Amino acid sequence: MANVQELDFEKFRLRRFVDRLIEIDEVEIHDEPVPLTGLSPIIEATPKAVLFRKAGPKHVELVAKAAAGRRRLIAAFDSNEDEIYDEFYRRMANPQEVVEVPSGEAPVHAVRITGEDVDLTELPFHLQHEFDGSCYISSGIDYTVDPETGRTNVGSRRLSLRNRYQAGTNVTAPSDLKRIYQACAARRERLPVTFTIGSHPLDMYAATTRLPGDELSLIATMRGEPAPVVKSLTNDIRVPADAEIVLEGYLDERGYCEPEGPFGEYMGYYGSIHMDPVFTCTAITMREDALHQTLQHGSAFVLDQTDSANITALRIEAEAMRILKRAVREPVAACMRPTGGGMNALRVSIRQHEIGEPRHAISALFGGLRRLKHVWVFDEDIDIRDDRQVEWAFGTRFQADEDIVMLTGTMSMPMDPSLKGRRTGAKAGFDCTRPFGADKEIRFTRCAAKSFDGRARFQTVEQALGAGPLFFGEIVEAIGSEDGREVACALDELREQGRLGRDRDGRYHAAEGEPGLTAIVGELYHDPNEGT
Repeated sequence: MANVQELDFEKFRLRRFVDRLIEIDEVEIHDEPVPLTGLSPIIEATPKAVLFRKAGPKHVELVAKAAAGRRRLIAAFDSNEDEIYDEFYRRMANPQEVVEVPSGEAPVHAVRITGEDVDLTELPFHLQHEFDGSCYISSGIDYTVDPETGRTNVGSRRLSLRNRYQAGTNVTAPSDLKRIYQACAARRERLPVTFTIGSHPLDMYAATTRLPGDELSLIATMRGEPAPVVKSLTNDIRVPADAEIVLEGYLDERGYCEPEGPFGEYMGYYGSIHMDPVFTCTAITMREDALHQTLQHGSAFVLDQTDSANITALRIEAEAMRILKRAVREPVAACMRPTGGGMNALRVSIRQHEIGEPRHAISALFGGLRRLKHVWVFDEDIDIRDDRQVEWAFGTRFQADEDIVMLTGTMSMPMDPSLKGRRTGAKAGFDCTRPFGADKEIRFTRCAAKSFDGRARFQTVEQALGAGPLFFGEIVEAIGSEDGREVACALDELREQGRLGRDRDGRYHAAEGEPGLTAIVGELYHDPNEGT
């Protein structure tokens, strides 16, 4: 078991991670003062993370979108594009422990505000979408202990400012916290809860991952090493000791008693106003040089720049590859489209080895990722992160009456507005692959310019064809030509001699035939427009 002396309180703090993002040019820095009402327009218009040096009237430092980009998340895992999925599952397969440290050694307890001195209005709550119901802190990670099991539950929730001591929050969506709180409210009991504000992206990964057992250890597991935790000052909840800011308190015993929202949600639409519990803050603690944090959440048409969509996408891609490795022989890639809103648009590519693999991949993905809505399957020659290639394959390799897989009455994302209030919906899989075994046929081969290596392997066209059938460009390359016209003339000489053939894909052969005519090697493709 790790001891306190071995713990690094700076390695996984948000400020150090932002420093790393600055090094790799993933941060736009604003040194000028920016009012709280000016934050969101800048955040929404900027593809990078944004660091405000003087946010709001208090001129606090605040970072936005620290996890809102694939490159940023890969940096959080200290990995690279080729190894990120394996790294994700390596950490998941090696659980780590948490180490409790004394309050006096916890950086997040350097500043302590309790009792009547608590004042939430001093924090940079800000309006994040035009029709939001209040100003918000969107980066909260909530920690609670289930009174019935003693296990810590970790989630992620927003806070909407009400007054110095209270904030609204959202406990309406199905979750462990909702189950725990409803049981407390039924007993007319308060539920202690502590929020961290300003956390490393890996902590947010842990907060959005649901696994059985005590979820506090997920923080350490995602980090890949033991994590320091400290007990809150006014309740018995332990939280990461290296966080930037902590808000302690409780969800009161009145239950769902106050309207909360609307708020711009992850699908790019507003979540409507609903009744929710009230959070009462009993303590605020923070580092001496605390870095505040906000997320970009919702914001239609730039969902690919939101924290939650990118975190979800990377996790779903890793899970999709794990599923595909069991379902098909050779999965190639997975791409969850953050712009689709929620788990709505997954692209995968495979190399086909037997008939039926694309549909089997679709079935396996829907079975393993229950809230997934749409799946596209492509061949290995398609870069599924390139919209041009994807749209081309979708337009040329897909027939709706043959290549669509439809499921109805299935579990769906609760906030999907297209459900129109229903609890179940439909899923669709799109097989955008070539017919099995057709990948070598010219009519299923994509057109592209040829790059020549300039190295001659044969002296003449006749010698090149003697080694086997070749396409015209391959002959040009084989004799080291930088022109090609002389190759056409040489082929015509062979034709006049009755020594040239071509197959149905257009390759040239050394073949015997009638002088002056090209011999046909094998059978040509049948054109249905020509009749029988």
